[in-house]
Amino acid sequence: MAFSIIDYLVIIVYLAGVAFLGLKSSGKQTSNKDYFLGGEGIPWWAVLFSIVATETSTLTFISIPAVAYGGNLTFLQITVGYVIGRIFVALFFLPKYYEGELYTAYTFLERRFGATMRNAASSTFMVTRLLADGVRLFATAIPLAIILRLGGAFTGWGDLELYIISICVITGITLIYTFFGGIKAVVWMDFVQMIVYIGGAFIAIGVLIGNMPSGFELPAEKLDIINLGFDMPFREFIAQPYTLITAIVGGAVFSLASHGTDQLLVQRVLATQNLKSGQKAMIWSGIVAMLQFGLFLGIGLLLFMFYEGLSAEAMGLATTDEIFAKFIVEELPTGISGLIVAALFAAAMSSLSSSLNSLASSTTYDLYKPYFGKNNTDAEDLSISRKITMGWGGILTGSAIFFAVLQLQGGERPAIVELGLGIASYTYGGLLGAFLLGMFFSKPDNKDAITGFFCGLIALLFMVQGPIQDLFPGEGLAIAWPLYTLVGSLVVIVCGQVSYFIRNTFLNNVSAR
Repeated sequence: MAFSIIDYLVIIVYLAGVAFLGLKSSGKQTSNKDYFLGGEGIPWWAVLFSIVATETSTLTFISIPAVAYGGNLTFLQITVGYVIGRIFVALFFLPKYYEGELYTAYTFLERRFGATMRNAASSTFMVTRLLADGVRLFATAIPLAIILRLGGAFTGWGDLELYIISICVITGITLIYTFFGGIKAVVWMDFVQMIVYIGGAFIAIGVLIGNMPSGFELPAEKLDIINLGFDMPFREFIAQPYTLITAIVGGAVFSLASHGTDQLLVQRVLATQNLKSGQKAMIWSGIVAMLQFGLFLGIGLLLFMFYEGLSAEAMGLATTDEIFAKFIVEELPTGISGLIVAALFAAAMSSLSSSLNSLASSTTYDLYKPYFGKNNTDAEDLSISRKITMGWGGILTGSAIFFAVLQLQGGERPAIVELGLGIASYTYGGLLGAFLLGMFFSKPDNKDAITGFFCGLIALLFMVQGPIQDLFPGEGLAIAWPLYTLVGSLVVIVCGQVSYFIRNTFLNNVSAR
């Protein structure tokens, strides 16, 4: 079944409707408080769904089914850690953020350690978002590239060219309502778009169940949820992302960093009316996210049964990530295919709009205003913020095209959801370590924090890949991506404490002599 003109019309109408509704829901923007924090506050339940929609993106819609298709359900172990991490954020991090008016998460670091630490953390956040969201935006191109390829209108065009078209269309539509509407438009459209893409997932499940081939049984190991991994050698154990201890501990620390230090998600909570509302939104978002991951992993198992376990190569696909998109385009009834592709775009746009707004807020308040805009009026600040939003739209587009080129070079690649999470996990270690050092250790100062922060980032280079692996025979010493954040944050705290000891104990004793 080919993608029809009706499907294209459904997508066009949806994209136009999103831009219109986003502008209508934004209200009047007169200052940066309206633009970045939603004025007097947004209901906690709307922020809850915005958090889930923001962290979902097309990575969840496309790549989580691919994880189950190529493996099993052990990814669910990580979601248990996600819930634990968010409870900790709600109880210990959010009260700090609500002590005074904070426009970004990194204002806390400035108050504790000074402007240098704030700038380092904010810059790291920007680099992380640039890379991780480049992966997310690239993922959005997968279904549209398949649609254009099958439709025949772009015969002779390569995959890269088709991906670039998709990336530019999604960025352009999202920029319209993000540029004018600010955080209020972002949150309310996240809420609408989450309903759309979850609805699309259930439609896909219904069609899959109704069209299962007879005679094919799902292998029992595909239903495995828990993997203790105790029978593995140590090097293999720490390199496997989906063993129970690694998944839960790594997932908890990752969530602690992503929802406690990443401006992308902290900004959502700061837009609520008060601390209690923010805590409810944070904790419930973990539970809803767990259920959502379970839903999309289930789709992966249904796809495995539908295609009777065929590999991506046997189906003529570039990667396993294309399997769900192939099903959407080729197997769903006319009109339904268009609706679910629109749901894919909904997931992508909810994440992209959030990234654009959070990047603009961090750039404005952490890097621009302290140095160049101290005397600006509200109108001038708002104008600058919108220009910065537009600039980040262009930069993220370039990042997505870079990952498209990288992923299409050939060879065995990880599922893009693992690539995106791995990139974020790498830099989250430094950010989380700096926050924990500031919250729970009173003696280290800005020099100690900066020392620890960069030691954490550098140390991970040797454990993710690099020289330290050459010191070990055989498989080397590489850690799984869920552990990046844990190891990085521990290095920051230890190095910060050691720095304080050396400067204030050892050196003082030397100078006294």
